[in-house]
Amino acid sequence: MGSSRCHDFSAYKRKRLKLWLINLKSISRHTQTLSFSSAMAQEGILLGMGNPLLDISSVVDDDFLNKYDIKLNNAILAEEKHLPLYDEMASKYNVEYIAGGATQNSIRVAQWMLQIPGATSYIGCIGKDKFGEEMKKNSKLAGVNVHYYEDESASTGTCAVCVVGGERSLVANLSAANCYKSEHLKKPENWALVEKAKYFYIAGFFLTVSPDSIQLVAEHAAANNKVFMMNLSAPFICEFFKDALEKVLPYMDYIFGNETEARTFSKVQGWETDDVEEIALKLSQWPKASEIRKRTAVITQGADPVVVAQDGKLKKFPVIVLPKDKLVDTNGAGDAFVGGFLSQLVQEKPIEECVRAGCYASHVIIQRSGCTYPEKPEFN
Repeated sequence: MGSSRCHDFSAYKRKRLKLWLINLKSISRHTQTLSFSSAMAQEGILLGMGNPLLDISSVVDDDFLNKYDIKLNNAILAEEKHLPLYDEMASKYNVEYIAGGATQNSIRVAQWMLQIPGATSYIGCIGKDKFGEEMKKNSKLAGVNVHYYEDESASTGTCAVCVVGGERSLVANLSAANCYKSEHLKKPENWALVEKAKYFYIAGFFLTVSPDSIQLVAEHAAANNKVFMMNLSAPFICEFFKDALEKVLPYMDYIFGNETEARTFSKVQGWETDDVEEIALKLSQWPKASEIRKRTAVITQGADPVVVAQDGKLKKFPVIVLPKDKLVDTNGAGDAFVGGFLSQLVQEKPIEECVRAGCYASHVIIQRSGCTYPEKPEFN
C-alpha cells in the first residue's frame, strides 16, 4: 500500500514538474515578446514639430539691446528694424552658430538623455542652403531622425541670441521656417512618423507658421490615445495668437511654460491673478477634447521651484541651484528642461522623475554656451 502511494506521489510530482516547465517556457516566450516590443517601441516614440533655426549667439551689451529695442529675457519675431542686427552681431562680436529652434532643442536634449538612436523624430522647414546643410549634419550627429521640408525660395531661418549678464533675449527671423505646409506632413513617409510616435511635442512658436499641421497631429493623438504636448513659448504667442492657442489647448495632455508666459496667458484670459500656482491649476482644468487622461500643467520659474498642476492637485519641485559664477547663459534652459522631462515621460516614469530629469538637463545647459551638452548625460 505504501509503495503504491509512493508511486502515485512520484507520478504526481512528474506531472507537476512537466506543467511547471511548460508554463516556464510560455512565460519566457512572453517575456521575450514583451522585451522585443518594448525595444521596438522606443524607435520613433517621440515626434517634435517646429521652427528649425540656426542660432547666432553672442555676448552683447545693453547699448546693443537698446539700439534694437530688445528687452532682456524676451523672445520676439524680427521686424524690419531688426534685420541689420544679424550682420552687426557677426561683425562686432564673437558669435557662435548652433542648430536651434525651441522644439528642435527639446527634441535634441531628449535624444541625448535617452541615448537610443532614432528614439526621436523632428519635422520643420529649412532652406536649400549651407545653413540648412549644417542643420541636417548637426541633427544626424545628435541621433534625431529629421524629415525637413526644404524650401528653395527662402533661406534657413536664424535666431539672434543676445546674451547680457548670462540672461538671453531672442530675435527670430523665421525665413524658411515660416514656409512649412501641412502638405509635407501628409506625405506617406512623413505621416508614418506620426503613426509611429506615441508622444508629440510642439512649441507654441509653430502656431505662427502651420496651425493646421498642429491640428492634424492633435486630432490624431486624441483619436489614438497618444500624448499631445505644447509650450506657451513666449508672451507674444499668448497675446497675439490667442485664438489659435485656444483652439488647440483642449487637445493638450501636457502644457509647459515659464512664469512670464503663464502670467501673460492669465492676463489675456482676464483671470485677474498673477499667482503662478493658481494659473497652473486653471490651465490644467481647461476643458479637454479627450477625457482619457487629465491635463498636466508644468510651469518653470527660473531659480524658483517648478510648479506642477495635475488632477486638481499642486506640487512644487526645487531646482538645482547654480552659483552665479558658473552660469554661462540661459539660452535653451527652458527647452532643455522640456527635453529632459520628455526623456523620462516616454519611459512612463513618474512626474517626480520627469521634473528631476528636466532640472538636470537645464542645469547642464546653462553652464555651456547655447543649447549644447557633453557627449553623455550623467543622470541616474
